[in-house]
Amino acid sequence: MALKEAYLIVDIGTGNARVAVCGIDGEILSIKRENVQYETVAQYEDSIFFNPEELWSQILKLSKEALAESGEVKINAITATSQREGIVVVDQAGKSLLGMPNIDHRGRKWEVDLLEKDLVYELSGRYPTSLFSAFKLVGVREVYPELFQQIACVMSISDWIQFQFSGVAGYEHSQASETLLYDVEKKSWSPKLIDQFNLSATILPSLKDSGSILGKIKPDVASAFDINPEAVIVVGGGDTQLAIRSMEPSANDVVIVSGTTTPIIKIVDSYEKDAEQRTWTSRHIDADNFILEANAGVTGLNYQRLKEIFYPNEGYDVIEKELEDATYSQCVASLGSLIADEEEPLTKGGFIFNAPVSHQLTRGSFVFAILWDIACSIYENYKFLSVVSPHQESYIWACGGGVESRKLRQFIANLFGKSIKIRDTFRQASVLGGVFLCNDALGVKNVSPELLEEIHPQDHEEFEKLYQEWKNARKTFKEVVS
Repeated sequence: MALKEAYLIVDIGTGNARVAVCGIDGEILSIKRENVQYETVAQYEDSIFFNPEELWSQILKLSKEALAESGEVKINAITATSQREGIVVVDQAGKSLLGMPNIDHRGRKWEVDLLEKDLVYELSGRYPTSLFSAFKLVGVREVYPELFQQIACVMSISDWIQFQFSGVAGYEHSQASETLLYDVEKKSWSPKLIDQFNLSATILPSLKDSGSILGKIKPDVASAFDINPEAVIVVGGGDTQLAIRSMEPSANDVVIVSGTTTPIIKIVDSYEKDAEQRTWTSRHIDADNFILEANAGVTGLNYQRLKEIFYPNEGYDVIEKELEDATYSQCVASLGSLIADEEEPLTKGGFIFNAPVSHQLTRGSFVFAILWDIACSIYENYKFLSVVSPHQESYIWACGGGVESRKLRQFIANLFGKSIKIRDTFRQASVLGGVFLCNDALGVKNVSPELLEEIHPQDHEEFEKLYQEWKNARKTFKEVVS
């Protein structure tokens, strides 16, 4: 009997590592996950890192488990996607030295030293902060100069995974957009930007196109995984871009990717920037398009962590049921979501409710407030995005684990006054985006995703009033904790 043709997709998010085995038709045969293990560094105010060798061991373990569960398959291709802004640095011998995730801000202290911030925005498409990769490298250089001297190459996490599989270093364009070292419009590394951070261009590998074949799997890795030694490594990209790919939106569509963070994306065909520098512009994973973005920050991560507190042993179905009894007046949350026009992120968060504590206040009230905070933050950022690039369509696409919540989907539809569309790929959007890329690389026709549901808005004017109340509460909260 012929083996089922399949792909191995590695997806490293901020919270967890996932490895999936998928058929070429997009069927998920198996998916395994574990939390990514992070450590902190006392030498910085706000730094976090991971050991790349430990992450690679996790990937090996998860891959073997996923392959064992998938049955008799032939792996034709392997690709990777990952959190954006995260990087891994390696030495001349290819040894992995240090992993720095997107939530690592070791470079924050040196943000003030960057003088040409307008130039950086003009070329890189984003206002320069310690979120982005160049500042992580600056932080290493300033505190650990001996380690910095060992760096021969820097890659995004997904590019590093592909390097581990193939032995070929590269940097894919959508991931390079997050470095502050890449000219987004020209689609190339920028000597001007590299000079701004006093870095060497020699540590930046050649740029690679998403969906191209990087090389074959290394024989020792094929042996370790016990998979097809002829499998090819396909260049992946940023997890947001791969998630968008699986939704198959049209030009000028808006897509909400509700994952660990919540990017609000518009696909555009030219390099659009905000005169007030509130939005980001990145390369998409196709040849010509860009994505214009406002980002609501670590909304999904907040929800995941608070679920572990309020509903440690219950599923999301229990949460949704209990949310039906909650109301807007019981509790208001402000949990560090980002708003595009705020100069400083909210570093303190919490809940506001009436005192003394009402008997009506339940754990569902708190989760209701979390979801309402997320929805309002998404809506606020969308409005800034629309100022830069008007959006006339009557619908918005949504994908990612966050929109598993029917309550959140309805909140968003009501606020926007637009219908929210989700496809049957929405739960594992970035993984299935990887399948689409592997099919593209190998000349296999993709199976188009189907519309799963369309959520229509209700009581938009009433929700606009509730949104204004949320804005007032957020302002109050900022004043209290400042």
